[in-house]
Amino acid sequence: MNFNGLLHPVTALLKEVSHYIEGARTHFSDDDVREKSVNSLVSYVDETAEKMLVEGLRHILPEAGFLTEEGTAGRKNEKLVWIIDPLDGTTNFVQGIPFVGINVALMEKDQIVAGWIADVFHHSIYHAFKGGGAFKNGLPIRMKEKTSLKDTLMATGFPHVDFTHLDWYLRVMEAMMRSSRGLRRMGAATLDLAYTAEGKLDGFFEFSLNPWDVSAGALLVQEAGGVVTDFSGGTNWLFGGQIAAGCREIHRELLDLMALAKGE
Repeated sequence: MNFNGLLHPVTALLKEVSHYIEGARTHFSDDDVREKSVNSLVSYVDETAEKMLVEGLRHILPEAGFLTEEGTAGRKNEKLVWIIDPLDGTTNFVQGIPFVGINVALMEKDQIVAGWIADVFHHSIYHAFKGGGAFKNGLPIRMKEKTSLKDTLMATGFPHVDFTHLDWYLRVMEAMMRSSRGLRRMGAATLDLAYTAEGKLDGFFEFSLNPWDVSAGALLVQEAGGVVTDFSGGTNWLFGGQIAAGCREIHRELLDLMALAKGE
């Protein structure tokens, strides 16, 4: 199935929702926040943005189901499923830090075939179709080809809910700090992956993530010439809760470093 006809209506929808989120920040207060679970925040802005996306996408592609972070729509047995994070970086949003993304990806039979990411406060839309390249605001983007970790700027996310592997992860981060130009933690995996695809970052790794955190960004990285796997080099990055992304040479070094830190 050709999904190119989705480009303009979905892009327009993400711009509309981005405009809503940006405007909502001007009169947002701490009283509008509640805790879904330990260290996991949500607000009426997340929920309203998700409802806007679900309503718009239902109109654009009525036969598709939904997998959403805030649970405003359910996944059934549809062949096509939209995967949505209406506001990635909620803590950033609450604190007034302008690093917030929207993830919209289309899955067909467990394969991501299209993806969009909105960089809300920087007014940019990234998109990719499987086999069709990666784009930012309609212009092609490519990963930078690096041959050694020592020449890279990498990104990750710090554990804030699941501390099961904390000791190992701290060893990984120490090794990365010693082996690269730097390690960033900016608080929105969607944008970390979009920036990796664009070449602002050279790679990204994190565990305890969900499909709505990585689905569109992983496709962007792949279509921009990069490699995406789980931590063992396998393909279970969408539902497996772990992702490693980067150009081919860097990706191999990253996996080797992670295995060494684990004692393998």
